Amino acid sequence: MKELWTEKYRPKSIDGYVFKDTTHKEQIKGWIKEGSIPHLLLSGSAGIGKTTIAKILLNELDVQDTDILFANGSKEGRRIEWVDKLIMFCQTMPFGDYKVVLIDEADYMNYHSVQPALRNLMEEYSTGVRFILTCNYPNKIMPAIHSRCQHLHFEKIDKTEYTARLAEILLTEEIQFDLDVLDNYVKAYYPDLRKCINTVQLNSQSGKLESAAATGSTADFHLEMVELFKAGKIQEARKLVCSQAQPDEMEEIYRWLYTNVDLFGDEDKQDEAVLIIKQGLVDHALVADPEINLSATLIRLSRL
Repeated sequence: MKELWTEKYRPKSIDGYVFKDTTHKEQIKGWIKEGSIPHLLLSGSAGIGKTTIAKILLNELDVQDTDILFANGSKEGRRIEWVDKLIMFCQTMPFGDYKVVLIDEADYMNYHSVQPALRNLMEEYSTGVRFILTCNYPNKIMPAIHSRCQHLHFEKIDKTEYTARLAEILLTEEIQFDLDVLDNYVKAYYPDLRKCINTVQLNSQSGKLESAAATGSTADFHLEMVELFKAGKIQEARKLVCSQAQPDEMEEIYRWLYTNVDLFGDEDKQDEAVLIIKQGLVDHALVADPEINLSATLIRLSRL
């Protein structure tokens, strides 16, 4: 654990990054060739590589560290006082051609105070400052900021490439692994590659990728949940999920069930499973006790 694999294997160049959309790759290559970028809004699910792309751009464009301000929208971006820090940064002359403000989790910035102020800064200092915003939910970014940015939405890579990336890291680190165990990790954390790499590293300290049963850890129930579902032990999975999942995690369980709907049998059963999951998700927003609703949904799925 002396070195995090997420950083060790983070792509450092455009050629090392796996693009789902080739038009994004060509667009980014064009900016690098021109030596300049517009204001950018990078969106996509967690762990998909939005911040990686931003850092690759800064590296390829040779933006000096003194000309970069990193910020976290879920922390600094909640307070209007933080905008004063941005103004001070924007007002000073850059050492290079321009400065860059990189804001991660920009969708958590205060919609009623910080975002309107940021909108004005993006326009006022556009000659010498570029803003790069990353977010999971672009709908939480106000339209006025959207209109000032070039928006790139990154789709999740397919499971084959996702699995191949994990296998490549394990082989490089000389970690023994079973393909079925690796598939459990993929099913548990896809499409969040960062989370999956971190968990794989944590459970490979013995030189072998361990299964959930071997680790005996209850810190993260997702891996054990996958193993139970694959073994057809849905009742046991239901008890595990309902006892371990926090209320704010339960909505994610429905997405996980939908992503792994192939666990429930042939195409006809998968279609029926989708309808059950959909109804469970609809009820989730209406019921007084989400845990009971999730449990009922899993019971319906177990009867398939």
